[in-house]
Amino acid sequence: MTSKTDQVLTDGDPRSADDPFAQFSEWFAQAEKSEPNDPNAIALATVDGDGLPNVRMVLLKGWDQRGFTFYTNFESAKGTELLASRKAAFCLHWKSLGRQIRVRGPVTVIDDSEADAYFDSRARVSRIGAWASQQSRPLEGRFALEAAVAEYTAKFAVGRIPRPPHWSGLRIDPVEMEFWREGRFRLHERIRYTRTASGQPWTSTHLYP
Repeated sequence: MTSKTDQVLTDGDPRSADDPFAQFSEWFAQAEKSEPNDPNAIALATVDGDGLPNVRMVLLKGWDQRGFTFYTNFESAKGTELLASRKAAFCLHWKSLGRQIRVRGPVTVIDDSEADAYFDSRARVSRIGAWASQQSRPLEGRFALEAAVAEYTAKFAVGRIPRPPHWSGLRIDPVEMEFWREGRFRLHERIRYTRTASGQPWTSTHLYP
């Protein structure tokens, strides 16, 4: 009988992929079938003006050769930190597969048309919430949030809800991607892809566990 760990070490070998984006897509497709909830949840790391790190879970909403895209309120803690440093990192961990992927790189703001298209695809209540929530700032009480939701629900009762000017998408264009697979006795397998800048060729290196 094959154990989960045996399957991890023989299926979807990252060494077979010259393109880490292709490997990412392959692993993500497998995670969509096995993870019980939010296979696209990433632990996103930023740093504040004092150099102190912050990390929180957000949802990855897209990826291609340009990088990895997520959305946020630019006036939130992560929004202000990302716009100030223009750098970020994230980690995906899929417990069901015994795998994780780490990504690091510079950050850019996506085009307005792309942000508008995604915003329009969200549930109406979520679009209202983007206007009502002063994300990361002190909240006097739950009633204040509910009142803000009611205010914007009335304001946008008819027609399209426009995207708030402080809400958009960010894209991490990776210069480093690491694929990790669980191994027996903690003899894990790690392979790191690096490049000097966007559009440059990738170099792969195996790492000790």
